[in-house]
Amino acid sequence: MTDPTPDRPDAARGRYVDSSPHFLRPVTRTAIAASVALIVGALFVPAPLEAPADAGHAPNPAKSAWFLLWIQELVSYDTRLATLVLVGFALLVALPYLPWKPVEQARWLPREQRGLGLAVVLAALAILVLTAVGLWFRGPDWRLLWPG
Repeated sequence: MTDPTPDRPDAARGRYVDSSPHFLRPVTRTAIAASVALIVGALFVPAPLEAPADAGHAPNPAKSAWFLLWIQELVSYDTRLATLVLVGFALLVALPYLPWKPVEQARWLPREQRGLGLAVVLAALAILVLTAVGLWFRGPDWRLLWPG
């Protein structure tokens, strides 16, 4: 039996498994099932829409969309924090291009990049906390309130 991929030196030793069909079939099935579930859910669960927009009566507080609410929450403390947000965003965008020591095997939070992984996890947690505060703990005039 001849090796179908002679350009891959480790293929003969069995270190690689082809992604098709072993990986693509379950992913395709999962994507189809998730799409069907979302369509069925959209048919039976009404969308939580508010009243039509009226320029004469703006809501108090006027909140951003939920996925931008963490930025609105962050700059409500001090507008100079917007600079930090932009620098942090630039760093997150630049992460793939920073010169890090490459890892031998893909795994979660490798020892060689533990600090980087911790920074990304902390940034994600901070975004989640700020979004929750802006969504549920802000009342009229953007005051902090206990939900209820």
